[in-house]
Amino acid sequence: MINIFKTEPELLKAFAHFFIEKAQNTIAKYEKCNVSLSGGNSPKKIYELLTLPDFRERIDWKKIFFFFGDERYVPLNDKRSNALMVKMALFDPLNIAASQIFYIDTSLSPAEAAKKYADTITSHFEGQLARFDLMLLGLGNNAHTASLFPYSPVLTELSATVRSVFISEQNSYRITMTAPLINQARHIAFLVYGTSKAEAIKHVLKDATDTERYPAQLIFPKDGDLQWFLDEAAAIGL
Repeated sequence: MINIFKTEPELLKAFAHFFIEKAQNTIAKYEKCNVSLSGGNSPKKIYELLTLPDFRERIDWKKIFFFFGDERYVPLNDKRSNALMVKMALFDPLNIAASQIFYIDTSLSPAEAAKKYADTITSHFEGQLARFDLMLLGLGNNAHTASLFPYSPVLTELSATVRSVFISEQNSYRITMTAPLINQARHIAFLVYGTSKAEAIKHVLKDATDTERYPAQLIFPKDGDLQWFLDEAAAIGL
């Protein structure tokens, strides 16, 4: 489903309400909620919004467990770290307990970090299907999501797991959930706004399927709900 809002503030508010509704419903049904977060500037504004009184008081935050869909291969205290951004924007203001947060350990080698995170996810889900209740995703100008970059080898991964991948254009490693793992989620929500994302949105949602060129097209759950949250600027090509 594609949800389009006139302005960025309207979009962000609607997305925050969506987050709260899904968290509330999941906690009511399962007594906990497993969320996978996205890095980048777009979700940062959502995290900051969720810490405001109108939103923070509507969720029992002690029942939410937080994971990361991907991470840059940098130390936790590096300004490029997704974990650091979320820690400062969401975890610290809400006093989220360390036991509820599952960071990717970038002190290990990329391959070891990916394997350890996959093992952590398996352990958390007690060997059952690793099905996140809510998966938050963004979209890059080149149509990547998580760290599923165009023409990277991880795009053909068939296992629902975590992999390290070297992004040649950035000359750096990333650790990312694979598309099959993402697609197991109950609810997947893309948050995309701004004119700079309009071309990527058009390619992903309107063009013929070419997942090597437009990796976000890989995200299509067979047994889950997929929502796109866009502002009019990003949706201008639709």
